[in-house]
Amino acid sequence: MIALKKSLMVLLAGVPSTLLANGFRLVSQDAFAAARGEAFVATADNPSAIHYNPAGLTQLDGQQVRLGAYALYFDPTFTPPCDATNAGTTYHIEKKDALAPQLYYAYAWPDSPIHLGLGIYAPHGASVTWPQDTGFRAVAIEGELTYLRINPVIACEIRPGLSLAAGVMIDSTNITLAQGLRRTAQPFKNSFSFEGDDLSTGFNLGLLWRINEKLSFGATFRSAVTLGFEGQTHIEQQPVIRPTALPAETEMEFPCTAVVGFSYRPTPQWNIEIDADYSNWSSIDTFTIRQKEKPPFPVQQDIPVTLDFKDSWILKLGATRYFDDGWYASAGYLFNQNSVPDDYYSPVAADLDRHVLTLGLGRKWSKYSVDLAYQFCYGPDRTVKDSQPSSTPGRFAGQTADGTYGFISHGLLVSVGMRF
Repeated sequence: MIALKKSLMVLLAGVPSTLLANGFRLVSQDAFAAARGEAFVATADNPSAIHYNPAGLTQLDGQQVRLGAYALYFDPTFTPPCDATNAGTTYHIEKKDALAPQLYYAYAWPDSPIHLGLGIYAPHGASVTWPQDTGFRAVAIEGELTYLRINPVIACEIRPGLSLAAGVMIDSTNITLAQGLRRTAQPFKNSFSFEGDDLSTGFNLGLLWRINEKLSFGATFRSAVTLGFEGQTHIEQQPVIRPTALPAETEMEFPCTAVVGFSYRPTPQWNIEIDADYSNWSSIDTFTIRQKEKPPFPVQQDIPVTLDFKDSWILKLGATRYFDDGWYASAGYLFNQNSVPDDYYSPVAADLDRHVLTLGLGRKWSKYSVDLAYQFCYGPDRTVKDSQPSSTPGRFAGQTADGTYGFISHGLLVSVGMRF
């Protein structure tokens, strides 16, 4: 298990926050669900139900394994305001691709209503590095979040058509935040960064009610997770401050989420679903980086960082058409509301409203299944005005995150299942 965890953490290190994420959330965790615009909470009929709605495991027989991969190309952009010295220049982040894996295992207890499951996936993630000359380097340069969740669950059909489930979320996380201390990186090196990690726990719940052959209702809840990052700060401001590393810590509360949805099957050949997905991102407001030793003057020992994220919704609509010989095709639409306000806009989140169109194709055999999905995501330009720096260096340097942000991405998901 230790070797598996290390391998998955390496793969997940490149997962971006800027694709299908309000805040840092990664919504897509399975190719079939993604092809339906993520409208899956009331369907949940493969092992990825562990994430989408663990109560759906009661629909599965025997033992099943499902492996998935999410390949991403994402291109957030920034254009400075017209009164800036670099006005008219469009900036792109340094790394524009990433790969995220998923692994799910489902087990139906023989002659029992009990079903067990185990999921390993990344519910959140970030990897954003901007050039040094954007005009906001003292506000933010880099943000990276590596987040691995191990999620054992248990589900039970308590009466025909009605299932409940609960699980434990074991989260291993690592975060890096970096910014400049001056407006420019030259002629003297200057930067501040914090890197830390943590191991935390939470829980998830699920409900699936198959009302009749045509209509199902699904709901899932994931608890908030408090992350107490322990690590180091790295400070440099030549020629005044030589490179210095100090032990430090900070705490963030990642939000609870809730999803509800209805699936409608007018005929056995069609499945249409609509979901509403809520995230309590206002749990991330102001956090403080606390250094355990006194830093060189004039760096503060306790550094408050104000983000003031806001709660947000994702609306999902999807449909699947089933054909003969195990083939099926899906399509969907998703609207992702932004969760980062103008007041303390963070370029490392670079959040804006997004529209996502999805298509997918799959096939099932007696023991195997394969799903392929494509996502196109577009974020209309968002112009940020009158923002304030989230921490002290930006205020001293007189820089803000004001400007126009855009976004486009392409995603390809592949999931392979085996039943035995």
